[in-house]
Amino acid sequence: MSAPQTSTPTSSPIADRLRRAARDPVVVSGIAALALWVVAAIVSPAFASWSQILTLLMLASFLGVIAIGQTLVIIAGGEGIDLSVGAVATLAAIIGSRYMDGSNENLLLAVVLALGAAAIVGVINGVGILMFRVPPLVMTLGMIAVVYGFIRLYTGGRPAGSAAPALRTLVTGDTVAGIPGVLWLWLALSVLVIWLLRRTSYGWRLYAVGGNPNAAYLSGVNTKAVKLSAYVLSSVFAGVGGLLLLGYTQTVFLRLADPYMLPSVAATVVGGTALIGGVGGYLGTIIGAILLTVLDSFLRILQLGGGAGDAPRQIIYGLVLLVVLSAYGRQRRLRQ
Repeated sequence: MSAPQTSTPTSSPIADRLRRAARDPVVVSGIAALALWVVAAIVSPAFASWSQILTLLMLASFLGVIAIGQTLVIIAGGEGIDLSVGAVATLAAIIGSRYMDGSNENLLLAVVLALGAAAIVGVINGVGILMFRVPPLVMTLGMIAVVYGFIRLYTGGRPAGSAAPALRTLVTGDTVAGIPGVLWLWLALSVLVIWLLRRTSYGWRLYAVGGNPNAAYLSGVNTKAVKLSAYVLSSVFAGVGGLLLLGYTQTVFLRLADPYMLPSVAATVVGGTALIGGVGGYLGTIIGAILLTVLDSFLRILQLGGGAGDAPRQIIYGLVLLVVLSAYGRQRRLRQ
């Protein structure tokens, strides 16, 4: 006589979706950003105004654009990371400002030269990492000193020039629906990058190399070329971010984009792109950039520290970055 069969309880599809959503870094980051914004709006009602929301998104766009390349590099794997993005963004802004010099006449030339210089840095990073086997962390950290040394030689320690009026209008001017042009540009770049990663052979190769470089190589993927392209694109997008920062500040100074170095990594990682490579996407990076921008703005409105200035805010913000990178950085379960 056979034993009676016992049925195992099954969860509903809705419960399964909720559990998956609770484990999705993109969803978690989005909820955290919204919750933080609500708290900030309660503390300071002006935080909820439409103009303040546009300002927050505009500030997030600079980080978001710089973090595009960071996302590509980290997805490509091999412990990939690009700490030179802040220095490269500053370099592009300085070269661009000198050739623009407050005029639209040489705008195109300035953009080409600025992004060309950024691409050269990316090539050097990639060659050092892939050909000479320098660890990415060491290579890109050393490149910061090289880039700033070049900047000092190039400027004599005193950057000159200013943004072209057309660039200022693009970044801060109201365009369609009163929204700053830089947000439309960020939207266009976001759509392009998400499409590149999810719908093109290049994106598939990038994920393959990051997930399992040996299997990708045996499948006919030129792994070195893919990784090199990631570092070049990282520097180019950092250069784009630097030019947008130039349009926002209108003038340049040394260390202009330094504050974006670690946040570009944190925005990428908190959005679900694991530092082990092969996992993640740019949509999460967008949410991460918004979350970190809201956090920074919230800490500013709290006016911590009194006479200590920005020190308490920087300490708290830095601690949050460390926690984020430690908690999300090596989530191997994201592969599952």
